Amino acid sequence: MKLANKKILVTGSNGMIGHQVVRLLKERGADVTETDLPDDLRDRDVCKRVCEGQDIVFHLAGIKGSPIRCMESPASFSVPMIQFNANMVEAAYNAGVEWFLYTSSVGVYHPAEVFVEDDVWKTFPSENDWFAGWAKRIGEMNVEAYMKQHNWNKCSIVRPANVYGPYDNFGEWSMVVPSLIKKAHENDVLEVWGDGAPIRDLIYSEDVARGMLHMVENEVTEPVNLGSGNGVTIREIAEIVSDYFNKEIVWDKTKPMGDSKRLMCMNRTKSYGFESNVNFEDGILRTIKWYESNLK
Repeated sequence: MKLANKKILVTGSNGMIGHQVVRLLKERGADVTETDLPDDLRDRDVCKRVCEGQDIVFHLAGIKGSPIRCMESPASFSVPMIQFNANMVEAAYNAGVEWFLYTSSVGVYHPAEVFVEDDVWKTFPSENDWFAGWAKRIGEMNVEAYMKQHNWNKCSIVRPANVYGPYDNFGEWSMVVPSLIKKAHENDVLEVWGDGAPIRDLIYSEDVARGMLHMVENEVTEPVNLGSGNGVTIREIAEIVSDYFNKEIVWDKTKPMGDSKRLMCMNRTKSYGFESNVNFEDGILRTIKWYESNLK
């Protein structure tokens, strides 16, 4: 699949990964259409309109938030995501696009030492990702249903790990990396929830974007993980951030920590010729410098 001169729609183009996907597509010579709010993808007519005339659709739009927000406001995640994921695959198929990429999540997995693609349907999502995880799973199922019913072998499904980088959400409901950066910048000490022991698979947003393009270019039709395959602890992340800002770390062990370990198996992804290449420390420092240069 060649991307040059293709008409390509990117939903969620203003997001952390979306910015990188748009940039890389333009570098390849693609004719990119970006869509984000106020385009409401819960409206089927909107999805039909934005897909018309497109050759390829990168469906990145999603609702991101911290584990505690998922627990406190689950309907704000699951309901709209199920709606716009179903609408987008329907619209893309009806528009006759050459390829459709669906962005799933690490949240589809049940807690395990290592997340393997084919294990998803043997278990349930973690309680920490229950509603959002099921919404992403249902999105995958809808894509696979279209592929099966219509012999539409023109879809890629990617499951990014814990993504971070420029254009991340540094607001109230941010994830671990942007949350630590913001707290270290704004406070005299860096308060971190838990004891720092949980292990996460971090992947820089540019690497995720490269992986997405790689799967489309190589016409990969089975779900693939997009991670580093290397675990880092919350403590290691916090220490990089605290060292940069020269702030003492204060551990609040009364707060929830989430799953103890979330690590991607990258064997399938590597078999298709893709690996991440941004070291997590370098990526965090790049993210900090972007944050500092974009403070308002």
